[in-house]
Amino acid sequence: MPVLPSPEEIAAARTPKGAWTRAQLAEWGVPWPPQKGWKDELIARWEAAEQGHTPPGPPTPPPGTLDFG
Repeated sequence: MPVLPSPEEIAAARTPKGAWTRAQLAEWGVPWPPQKGWKDELIARWEAAEQGHTPPGPPTPPPGTLDFG
């Protein structure tokens, strides 16, 4: 099961150039290349888990793509 990072952990994991490594994203369950909105999705899931709610399910990905949920 992927690690569910906090918003602070996501920000702290940025490289000096301001991106994230492929390995780091894989640890969080985000496929490469990351799809638009991946960071917002992780934050929403983390916030839902912190509030004791079940995180929302992943959106249905377009055919032929991978979902990081």
